[in-house]
Amino acid sequence: MPRPKRPRCIASRPATRGFIPDGATATGQVILSLEEFEAIRIIDFEGMDQSQAAIMMNVSRQTFGRILKSARFILSKALVTGQRLRVTGGCYEMSGQRPGRGHGRGKGQGRGRGRDLGNTKGHGNRGNNM
Repeated sequence: MPRPKRPRCIASRPATRGFIPDGATATGQVILSLEEFEAIRIIDFEGMDQSQAAIMMNVSRQTFGRILKSARFILSKALVTGQRLRVTGGCYEMSGQRPGRGHGRGKGQGRGRGRDLGNTKGHGNRGNNM
């Protein structure tokens, strides 16, 4: 079982929740998560570099690069195939607020579990026989 994602920090929710192709019937829908939207906003709109952006979103630079790559693929897919683009969901927390899961509700998965909580069964206290 993979470990839960750590919530990414975003500044705010976007004012627009989606885009619809003009002049043609939408051929489907793609979903851009809020952390992917934030990555595009920080890099392409604000002009920040990936190292600074990773710090802002509280992720590693490599993770930020993966989020950005995924976001750019989703945007290009919507443009090239004429699909509707929805901006919703993801694993995020607003800067200075509690974690959100898609609709601004939820609990941060994995926060505070398994680290320094006295769960030393099988490891951690080797050689400390008092």
